[in-house]
Amino acid sequence: MLPAPPLLLITDRTQARGDLADVVAAACSGGCRWISLREKDLPAIEQLAVFARLRTATAPFGARLTLHGTPELAQAAGADGVHLPDGGDPVQARAILGPAALVGLSVHRPDAAAMDPAVTDYITASPIFLTTSKPGYGPALGLGGLRAFVAAARVPVIALGGITARVAAGCRDAGAAGLAVMGTVMRAADPQAEIAGLLAAFGPVTRPA
Repeated sequence: MLPAPPLLLITDRTQARGDLADVVAAACSGGCRWISLREKDLPAIEQLAVFARLRTATAPFGARLTLHGTPELAQAAGADGVHLPDGGDPVQARAILGPAALVGLSVHRPDAAAMDPAVTDYITASPIFLTTSKPGYGPALGLGGLRAFVAAARVPVIALGGITARVAAGCRDAGAAGLAVMGTVMRAADPQAEIAGLLAAFGPVTRPA
């Protein structure tokens, strides 16, 4: 089951206004309970140090803290899970991190969306809309493309790429189980308010009985 609310904040210290841990703490104050460290340009030892700071910042909120990268690094960090790149191996990640970990995967084509729910908890479909955070990942999929991912997937689909409060309800109506954001919050003058607005726009998530 995905964290509640199903809003994934992906870090990018190069876009953050101020200290990354402060931005993440403000996002948690706004209701975020799921953060993933994505600072792949840093050496592993520096990623572990940043992760430790974010763990301190998020612990008072009970937030889940995962890592974009290898399952081995996620394990070394004591992360709550791992997010793998397109083409990553969820079976290996599950074997390393165990049944309680969150294991996610980036997917950019609907024909690759049918992941095994026994080893993969969710996929991100991207880019749904044009985004300045991660250019070069192909044309925007749009809501029609998101619907194609949802139709093909066997696990929850998280909409990523150009996600703002203005498009949150459209993503929900297209079948997205949640949202993933990076620059929208990293660059925000008020990350707390930005997260609160995203959550309000996406609306409550109905869990299966």
